[in-house]
Amino acid sequence: MLDQNVAREVLQEAVRTGGDFAEIFMEDRIDHAMGMRSHKLESATTSRTHGAGVRVFSGTNAIYAYTNDTSREGLMNCARQAAAAVRGGKGCVVAPFKPWDASRPEEILLLPTDVKAALKAEKLRAAEAAARSVSPEIVQVMANYGDHVQDVCICNTEGVFVTDRRVQTRLRVSAIASNGTENQSGSDAPGASMGFELFDTRVNAEESGKIAAQQAVTMLHAPVCPAGVMPVAIDNGFGGVIFHEACGHSLEATSVGIGVSEFCGKLGQQIASPIVTAIDDGTLVNNWGQIHVDDEGTPSQRTVLIENGILKSYMVDRLGSRRMNHPITGSSRRESYAYAPTSRMRSTFIAPGNDSNEEIIASMGNGLYARKMGGGSVNPATGEFNFAVQEGYLVRDGKIVSPVRGASLIGRGSEILMKIDRVGKELELSQGMCGSKSGSVPTDVGQPMIRVSSITVGGR
Repeated sequence: MLDQNVAREVLQEAVRTGGDFAEIFMEDRIDHAMGMRSHKLESATTSRTHGAGVRVFSGTNAIYAYTNDTSREGLMNCARQAAAAVRGGKGCVVAPFKPWDASRPEEILLLPTDVKAALKAEKLRAAEAAARSVSPEIVQVMANYGDHVQDVCICNTEGVFVTDRRVQTRLRVSAIASNGTENQSGSDAPGASMGFELFDTRVNAEESGKIAAQQAVTMLHAPVCPAGVMPVAIDNGFGGVIFHEACGHSLEATSVGIGVSEFCGKLGQQIASPIVTAIDDGTLVNNWGQIHVDDEGTPSQRTVLIENGILKSYMVDRLGSRRMNHPITGSSRRESYAYAPTSRMRSTFIAPGNDSNEEIIASMGNGLYARKMGGGSVNPATGEFNFAVQEGYLVRDGKIVSPVRGASLIGRGSEILMKIDRVGKELELSQGMCGSKSGSVPTDVGQPMIRVSSITVGGR
């Protein structure tokens, strides 16, 4: 993708005015997307993203410029623009490159670009038909398929010169159930860092359609959740979005490095219940949040964030490392070349514990079982969050008695971590897209079933 001689010239130009570090990120990406609604294939698109960015450091100041002109002159102009904002730094010498290829072609069995569109459309039709078969109350189904193949090259003044290929495939199904006066929705959106073999090994399109539809129908007939402070059991899989949003973002150098996280300065301190261990892992093969190298060219790794309740590490990119004097953790990510990278989560989850799901429910008395979480919001500086429960059930005397809708969980991340009193044995990961300063990136969230001893539940 990038000639080494050109790369060296561009980096030299980038640090000409005193920058003490420079980096080039180049990408070429092909996306395929297809959407079906109410029996009709509404869209089928192919798009290409191509460009490069040049970043220059001077101490803890970072300048980023990008371009879709990846010719030598285009890259040199980009480097000049970045360098123009740097004055009076100590400068640096471009180290000899040590080229390597991080891609793992053996992980991809069927490249999506080699698959006919008709086969992709078949998966959408299968998902829609399965969803509609659940109940006549299903009035609309939306099924979407997406894949991408992204080739990147990353090099810097410290001698990094790495290429990588990233391949991802995903199915998304949404269903709406109606009784004529009101509607409820359900969804399922599995994906992986795999080719089209995803549908042979991990994802069943019909099953995804049924999951989405059954959730919609269940919630259509559910009464409104009562409000109050109560114990809440949060199921595995997408239940992990609570940790991701309410705590994970507060452990990224994006917020810690500039002093706006509730967990600043707490390394080595207890921030969670002793039964909680939390991990961010980019090395899980074929997982949605897997990366071979991060977007600064650092090899991916498994990072233990919290161990038995003790804060062990943050998620740290190169700039964050300078600000925090903390080792880099291979956590730097970006949506595309149009964004400067920053520390981001990969596959983030609470590790399995020793409790069975049955024990967690049976011993909680009266409370709420949050089977599936929805969207929400969080303030990383304070950890305050508000999340919708997409599918929930009332628990009475340790037994699940009825579905409820309209529930939300309200609290503060640091307080919730300390109130986790049960952790199940069955870890499951679910897929999502995470937005932050460097755009939207694919991440896994997950956990076994956990129980929070008390939390504010919004309802009626």
